[in-house]
Amino acid sequence: MLSKILPLQDIHSARRVALVEADAIAQEDTLCCHTIGSHGAGLLPDKCTILTHCNAGSLACSSWGTALGVVRSAVESGKQVKVIACETRPLFQGSRLTAWELIRDGIEVTVITDSSAAHLMRSGIIDAVIVGADRITGDAVFNKIGTYMHAVCARYHNIPFYVAAPLSTFDNQKTEREVIIEERNREEVTTMGCRVYVPDAAAVRNYAFDATPMNLVTAIITEKGVIHPPITIDSILSFKSTKLP
Repeated sequence: MLSKILPLQDIHSARRVALVEADAIAQEDTLCCHTIGSHGAGLLPDKCTILTHCNAGSLACSSWGTALGVVRSAVESGKQVKVIACETRPLFQGSRLTAWELIRDGIEVTVITDSSAAHLMRSGIIDAVIVGADRITGDAVFNKIGTYMHAVCARYHNIPFYVAAPLSTFDNQKTEREVIIEERNREEVTTMGCRVYVPDAAAVRNYAFDATPMNLVTAIITEKGVIHPPITIDSILSFKSTKLP
């Protein structure tokens, strides 16, 4: 965007060009998400129940979404897909956003507390886990807090754990230890509406994200295709350098 508007000499031209470029970026993102969805849909059985965490749908992208894009593409291809959406505490992106999107699209969705996921995996109800990603390094996937917990439980129960993300999410400059995970304010945890649920004297740790080690990831679904293990920074860079199909 900056490369488009910085050479311009007046604010009116900058505004016009910025709008044109923004529309182009949105269209590119939509195509990217549809392509991710198409690649991911092929990994799912004809009838399945998918667990997802947080929101990686059209509200997070310009349209279609990454993790939810896989679900949408699978449904569009005729597969029978149900979704279990973790509520995603403390901001409830799963129950507020993901559930709303899926209901709007006519896709069956059930909302659960985050702590119910392992029980449902053990019960044989969940066939696969699909999440998005905020950043991917060569050794870890950073996503909404709670993602690592689902990955560990999925591995124990032999359930595939997929990450759906565009290649722009990959960070080839840092490792997991070099990424600082944001901690947010205590009120997100202690207060809901007008009610306080945590004593004032109690400390609160409110991490926004966590890191899932790459060896817990079954595959990463990108716009260029699916990256299978062993997933390393070299394999990611090699994948990024290939031409789109």
